[in-house]
Amino acid sequence: MESVHQGSVFAQKKVVWLCAAFCCLLWGSAYPAIKSGYEIFQIATDDIASKIVFAGYRFLFAGLLLLLFALAQRKPCARMRPRQFGQLALLGLTQTSLQYFFFYVGLAFTTGVKGSIMNATGTFFSVLLAHFIYQNDRLSYNKTLGCILGFTGVMVVNMGSGLMDFSFSLAGDGSVVLAAFILSAASLYGKRISQTVDPTVMTGWQLGLGGLALVAGGYLSGGKLALHGGASVAILAYLTLLSSVAFALWSILLKYNRVGMIAPFNFLIPVSGAVLSSIFLGENILEWKYALALVLVCSGIWWVNKRAG
Repeated sequence: MESVHQGSVFAQKKVVWLCAAFCCLLWGSAYPAIKSGYEIFQIATDDIASKIVFAGYRFLFAGLLLLLFALAQRKPCARMRPRQFGQLALLGLTQTSLQYFFFYVGLAFTTGVKGSIMNATGTFFSVLLAHFIYQNDRLSYNKTLGCILGFTGVMVVNMGSGLMDFSFSLAGDGSVVLAAFILSAASLYGKRISQTVDPTVMTGWQLGLGGLALVAGGYLSGGKLALHGGASVAILAYLTLLSSVAFALWSILLKYNRVGMIAPFNFLIPVSGAVLSSIFLGENILEWKYALALVLVCSGIWWVNKRAG
């Protein structure tokens, strides 16, 4: 009976791992999709306000889509206490508005390949923050080694032609790293809220409110967004679906599993982001530093999830 139980537990873990990997594959595809969106919508590199409007509509539509889905399932989308609504508003302003402000700005000043690898720092932040917040999610030897390997990968991708030639753009790489930290901290806050609010409803509200704040802020700053044929509709629709599916599924995974078990899968984002950026944007992924960085971050995933002794 014990072996049957162990087999059932392992099967459940495999489903969780597959779902987490699927979320990260979707998020990785966002890098080439966003940069392609800049070209399709004809948004200039220095037009930050229009980039914010673009991001805002993506999350506003994603939030509305999730809330409609929750209503179809007869979930209580509006029956919540003022304190709960305040928590959702704070989550939306941090996890969506603030985080994606820095993410979209950073991606405008770095490549899709490099940005996807830099964003993997969010995994370290999640594992480290969970160590101080949750009693059952402490750092172990394997987690520490995995984080060191992953962080080393991030350092490698910023090297130039020589080992002492370090290239780090504050506007580009720095903004992406800051966005990763904000997402990690906000995700832990979202895990707490998901214990009292349905994850789909929570994600719908936080994306919708955060997206609305981005749209308003972008337009007030002089931004604009005009459709340019079917391609612009298609790319915005894809980003909308990507956000709604990935964030809702990720919130469910975080509600029922330890952060330390789920967060390390974020290391898959740079892998999928780098490969897809290479395919769709024609960016060079064959440089030794990119290959070495991807090997290191993938090794980090393995070590963090490896059972102790």
